[in-house]
Amino acid sequence: MRGGHGFRPVYHPAGHDHALRNAVQDLRTGRWLSMARLLDETSDWPAWTRRTQVLAAVAAGTDVVHAWRAEQPESAAAVVMHTRVAVERAVRAHRAAHPRTGELWQEAWDACRSAAERSPADPVPWICLLALAALEEQQDREEYRAEPPAAVLPLGPWGLLAETEKRDPYNREAHHRMLQFFYARGRGPLSEALNYARWAASTAPVGSALHALPLYVRVERYRRECGHERALDLHWVAEDAVREAERALDGWFLFCATTEASPLDLNHLAHALFGAQHFSDAARVFEAMGPYYTVLPWAYRTARPDDRALAEEVFLRARARCLDR
Repeated sequence: MRGGHGFRPVYHPAGHDHALRNAVQDLRTGRWLSMARLLDETSDWPAWTRRTQVLAAVAAGTDVVHAWRAEQPESAAAVVMHTRVAVERAVRAHRAAHPRTGELWQEAWDACRSAAERSPADPVPWICLLALAALEEQQDREEYRAEPPAAVLPLGPWGLLAETEKRDPYNREAHHRMLQFFYARGRGPLSEALNYARWAASTAPVGSALHALPLYVRVERYRRECGHERALDLHWVAEDAVREAERALDGWFLFCATTEASPLDLNHLAHALFGAQHFSDAARVFEAMGPYYTVLPWAYRTARPDDRALAEEVFLRARARCLDR
């Protein structure tokens, strides 16, 4: 039964990365050795970026990385994870309007600079600086107002992005952090973010996850402008929306390794193809996803986006609609 009667989705940030999933499990029980071993065995920057980001999201509410650094103060991986955790805490404080946000931001910024000096080839400290840039509401620092590489693009932290590009060209997280920076400029029509996403996708090679960037902007625009419970309205079947979904399918999905793909990217593509009524193509993505589901973007198709059970219901209905054909 391809539609999966009785199928239950699994929410796990590691997705198909089994080694990362095991490290996350140990991390949740207060143990850091699996994390240290995993990072020691991670040999390419895209996987390093993805794994440190997932681990930091789990570690930010604990003192596990602090314990690791105390045990292995010379570990470069522990320094990077300390930076990741500091940035994650600053992001969460900003989201919650916590009174210590400024202090945590400065601590994270200092950690980024120290990590960049310690590991000059690593793109992660520069990605973390991009994450902090998105928290700056005034965006008036000189480094956040650099000239763009193309006339259609706005001023922004292009120097920080260039540093990541030197170390890992077309890094997925770096470009998503840039997108968040442009989101933070207000609640207008998102024209800057859309121009940026389309530019990044147009310059990315075949097989790059950056081809999915415009799908995120469309979801954000829907969230801001259209409201909820409009699953198959014109927002998703408009000609430009369909083109975005097709380009992500043809330019990224058909060439990507599912085990290395972001669960968020896969869910956004399945969501876009389903909304465009390309059910057969969406079915291919749903099958590649396996059981790994993310709350977003499905939650935005509900009346209560904070209700994860409703988001899961929408996901299951869309999956069944595509696979039961």
